[in-house]
Amino acid sequence: MFQMRSGYGRSLFEPLLPLILGRDVSGEVAAIGSSVRQLYVGQEVFGALHPTAVRGTYSDYAVLSEDELVPKPPSITHVEASAIPFAALTAWRALKSTARISPGQTVLVIGGGGAVGLAAIQLSVAAGCKVVTTCGKLSIDRVMAAGAEKAIDYTSEDLRAKLEGRFDAVLDTIGLPETEILGVDLLKRGGNYMTLQGEAVSLADTYGLVVGGAAATAKLLKKQVQYRQSHGVEYWWTYMRSDFEGLEEIARLTRDGKMKIPVEKTFSMGEAVEAHRVKDSKIVHGKVVLEIQ
Repeated sequence: MFQMRSGYGRSLFEPLLPLILGRDVSGEVAAIGSSVRQLYVGQEVFGALHPTAVRGTYSDYAVLSEDELVPKPPSITHVEASAIPFAALTAWRALKSTARISPGQTVLVIGGGGAVGLAAIQLSVAAGCKVVTTCGKLSIDRVMAAGAEKAIDYTSEDLRAKLEGRFDAVLDTIGLPETEILGVDLLKRGGNYMTLQGEAVSLADTYGLVVGGAAATAKLLKKQVQYRQSHGVEYWWTYMRSDFEGLEEIARLTRDGKMKIPVEKTFSMGEAVEAHRVKDSKIVHGKVVLEIQ
C-alpha cells in the first residue's frame, strides 16, 4: 500500500482515480449475485481481491467475485483471517503454480520474516519440503516456529558461508541485485528462482503501458535466457493472482493450524492513516489490520 500511495502502478491506476485501497478481507456475506452458487448471505468468508482492483477493502462493504472468497475456518477470528490471503496467495503462486514444489525438495526463502516469506515457509513445509530462510534477528524465532529447518540472520552472518548445498526453488522476497545473484547461484540445475520485485509495473510507470510493457517483456526474456545458459535454471517475476484452488488450500491449511500470519496490531477503519504511518515507520514488526467496529 505504501508503494501505491507513492505512485507505484500509476500507469494502471491514475486514469481510475479515486481508488479504494486494501486487498485482504474477512467478514460476513451481505448480499450475493444471481450467479453465485457456493456462498450464501450470512456466511463468514475470507479472501483477497486481485492486485489491480480499483475498489478495495478499506470500506464497510467490499465487492468480490465468488472465486475470490472461501469459508472462513471457525477456529480463527476475522482479524486473524484477514492477515492471510493476499500474502499466502502470492507465495502459493510462486511455489505451487510456478516452481511446482514437491515432497523431499529443498526451498530457500530469502526474506522469510515478512508475511509472504512466512506463508512461503508454511506452504513449503506442508508440501513436504525442507526449508532454509534468511531474515533479521527479530524474526528468527518466528520463522523457526513456522517450520524452517534453518534461519540465517542476514544482518550479522555471511550468507554465502552459511547457506550450504543447492536448492530446488528460491523465493526472493527482497529482490536486490545481490540477493538475485545469491539465489541463482544456490539453485540446482533445473531449479526455479522467483522474485517478488519484478520490473513490469515500474517500467510501465516510466515509459507507459505499451512501451513499458514491451520493455518489461524484453528484460524478463533476456534474464531468462541468460540464466538458462549460465546456470541451467529458470528465472521468474512472480505476482499475486486470484486463484480459487490456491485459496482453498490456504483455507485448509489455516483450518488445520498449518498457516498463520501473526497480527501485531489492529486499528479502526477511521485510523487508517495512523495504521499506514506505523507500518511505514517499522514501529510494528508484524501485520497491521484494519478492523470495522
